[in-house]
Amino acid sequence: MDGKGRAYDNIFVERLWRSVKYEEVYLHQYLTVSEARRSLEKYFMFYNTERIHESLGYKTPYEIYCQEPLKQVA
Repeated sequence: MDGKGRAYDNIFVERLWRSVKYEEVYLHQYLTVSEARRSLEKYFMFYNTERIHESLGYKTPYEIYCQEPLKQVA
């Protein structure tokens, strides 16, 4: 990753992993790999379908990608 302007190539991924670490990983003590995997799967589902993002106009990634709000199941 050498070269001019390369620092901006990873900014979105770096922000994602910062959120994952501070909102999920640092708050839990996983005892097994399978437990960590399940917990991260739940977090990513939350991140993409429920957590609003300021940079997306306070919408979820799901709403932006699918062009429709997620239907809530009662």
